[in-house]
Amino acid sequence: MARSKLIRRKPIQIPKALTGVKGLDEVTEGGLPRGRSTLVCGGAGAGKTLLAMQFLVNGALQYDEPGVFMAFEEDAEELAQNVTSLGFDLNSLVRHHKLKLDYVQVDRSEIEEAGEYDLEALFIRLGYAIDSIGAKRVVLDTIEVLFAGLSNQDLVRAELRRLFRWLKDRGVTTIITAERGQGALTRFGLEEYVADCVILLDHRVIEQISTRRLRVVKYRGSTHGTNEYPFLIGRDGFSVLPITSLGLDHEVLHQRISTGIKELDAMLGGKGYYVGSSVLLAGTAGTGKTSLAAAFADAACRRGERTLYFAFEESTSQIIRNMRSIGLDLAPHVKTGRLQYHVGRPTLFGLETHLVTMYDAINAFKPEVVVVDPVTDFTSVGTQAEVKSTLIRLIDFLKANNITALFTSLTDDARDPEQSAADISSLIDTWVLLRNLEQDGERTRGVYILKSRGMAHSSQVHHFQLTDTGIHIGQALHIVLPETSAHLPTLNGHATKKLERRHMSKRGRP
Repeated sequence: MARSKLIRRKPIQIPKALTGVKGLDEVTEGGLPRGRSTLVCGGAGAGKTLLAMQFLVNGALQYDEPGVFMAFEEDAEELAQNVTSLGFDLNSLVRHHKLKLDYVQVDRSEIEEAGEYDLEALFIRLGYAIDSIGAKRVVLDTIEVLFAGLSNQDLVRAELRRLFRWLKDRGVTTIITAERGQGALTRFGLEEYVADCVILLDHRVIEQISTRRLRVVKYRGSTHGTNEYPFLIGRDGFSVLPITSLGLDHEVLHQRISTGIKELDAMLGGKGYYVGSSVLLAGTAGTGKTSLAAAFADAACRRGERTLYFAFEESTSQIIRNMRSIGLDLAPHVKTGRLQYHVGRPTLFGLETHLVTMYDAINAFKPEVVVVDPVTDFTSVGTQAEVKSTLIRLIDFLKANNITALFTSLTDDARDPEQSAADISSLIDTWVLLRNLEQDGERTRGVYILKSRGMAHSSQVHHFQLTDTGIHIGQALHIVLPETSAHLPTLNGHATKKLERRHMSKRGRP
């Protein structure tokens, strides 16, 4: 008798409703479960009401799905006023029958705990609101207010089950918000078990830096991102980061652009950096990182390319003044609009706010070149792992848009200079190292290329000068660099000439 074969079926995802919230649809792999209930829980000020409202507004404007917002704490006028700063015109949506706002006032003193207590009146009222505009989406904000004053947990749980079942039978995609409970996700500890999807919002303050995190705790019938994801409440509403990394499938370009210094171009095969690549200028304090970054920005502007410069240590006017001392006048580029500065201390925001701010600035300005000076300042507002995660997302975002990115990184005298402080060396295409050297009792600078993917490049240490006529890179210094920059290499004239003669005899050229 032939044995029947078991055939594994292809996984089928449940139907989903897009939220239109940046990043959330990626984390949930397509949105919230369509026709089912999603619980959004968190502490006071976590952003529950805003996320729910944005879900309704986006549904009405982007997906032609009218929605009902039933509130138990704020009336319609208060809700409309609270979201005007985000550009949401609720009154217009109500007039066009795209949105229905309903406020149900629940007075604890009027609640009598009795066996016949039920939500039948709520079902009638909510059903009427849904039918009046043909709603596809519903928000109930916040659920525990309905049961305020009731101590009979069996009664509460029975009515909660009835509510979730009623919503599912109506086929509406629902968000129910709830306050965070003690030892449970919610106050009653049942909603998270009844809901098909549970999203936890957390607002925390660590070392005086405010951060917000989102996590999809469960999602029945669907795969989803399981990590904690930073999110931001900004001018455009609710947005989630990472999203996830954009991956490694971005377009690779073969064009090259100048570094702004002809000698450095020569060290890079005579052509400079690849368009759309990531470049790291690393070195200790005073080695000229910002000067090289400014030269690159100046060259980009001279080519007619829009350049966005994020500075975290100096103001715009200070950078412009300082660069004039080495023959670079950036002011005309700022005046014409080709060069735009965004300046501010890194401690002003948390990492996710910085990242969203940079995304917004890049999307608005649409630059061909971006400079971030320096990335190591981010370590003051996050751990090394968090900083690296942030920079991965930024670099992937820039590569996906074919934007050439240059980062500066401050290295410590006491550590290996060939180890980037932000630990992003593996993400970088071209890595240029700047070193302080000592020659004949005088400090000088050296520059060399540690790596540059996809191109032939010099491996020699070259003499590097900042002068009032510009940046000059001289001939190679034939030295062996120590393992750490704590011990600066010392060269005297006799030793240098001897090394040069030896090098010429072996290679026939200096």
